[in-house]
Amino acid sequence: MAANPETSVPLASNSEDISQLPEMSSIVGYVLRRAQLSVFQDFIESFTELKLRPAEFSVLNLIAQRPGQKQSEIAEQLGIKRANFVALMDGLERRGVAERRKSPEDKRSHSLHLTVEGERFISEMLSVWNAHEQRIIRRLGGEAERDKLIELLGRLSGQD
Repeated sequence: MAANPETSVPLASNSEDISQLPEMSSIVGYVLRRAQLSVFQDFIESFTELKLRPAEFSVLNLIAQRPGQKQSEIAEQLGIKRANFVALMDGLERRGVAERRKSPEDKRSHSLHLTVEGERFISEMLSVWNAHEQRIIRRLGGEAERDKLIELLGRLSGQD
């Protein structure tokens, strides 16, 4: 009988405890993480040509939906730390797709906007995203299943 080096207890005496361990496929966190990796892999492959990462996509999406939001508002919506968000915006500005403008209400803060190039880029981004999203929806079995998954994930994240 082999001994567990950390506890010096023979493994056979732990067999009842070991039999209580769940199958990995029944662990919500594990299955959720595997699904996330799969979706992100498809996203990365889809957006390779545009050289766009998921966080950049999200920022551009939020700026396009509501131009003029403050950096802090978008960072909070996405759960991105301020320092990381500043670096992310620096990259988008270098690419010429987004810009910071002094906020008319508060000169200490910046509002975020798409550039003319950014508006053109959004059209390309949307086309690639639609193809990516349709692949994911097909894998789920249709829009009703997608809606069900989103509702369940909303419950887990407290957004129900």
